[in-house]
Amino acid sequence: MDQPLASRAELATELATVRARRAELREALGAFERALAAAAVGRAVVWGEAVHAGVLELADEFGTHVEITEGPDGLHQSILAGDLRLANAVDALTAEHAQIAAEIAELVADSEAPVGDEDVDGLREQGNRVLGHLIRHRQRGADLIYEAYETDIGGGD
Repeated sequence: MDQPLASRAELATELATVRARRAELREALGAFERALAAAAVGRAVVWGEAVHAGVLELADEFGTHVEITEGPDGLHQSILAGDLRLANAVDALTAEHAQIAAEIAELVADSEAPVGDEDVDGLREQGNRVLGHLIRHRQRGADLIYEAYETDIGGGD
């Protein structure tokens, strides 16, 4: 069954917004990953400040991602309006939002200055765990969109 022209145009606009937000979230992930990977020996305070700034940016981008997907006119509502069989996948991604947001908030608090040499390994481990969760979440989100719309939204690179 063909969608009305207005619906296809709205869908195209919505998916363009999702693509743009994915690219911005991917950029924040990359910046945070670079901050975590930077040398910290003998410069833990500076390293910690960069990590903290990176996780703050990541928190902001992730918050926007949650608003766009979970909002009343968000992507999840659009997906469910088109295909209720995807409700479990939408629910799983929504639950991940809460978990990832909590992990990011914990990392924001833990990376508050001053960061000492003794904090670096733990913060790196914590940060890499958050990165892994976010990367897997983005992959599952892309799979859901493909299943809902048969559209590849790409990696945002």
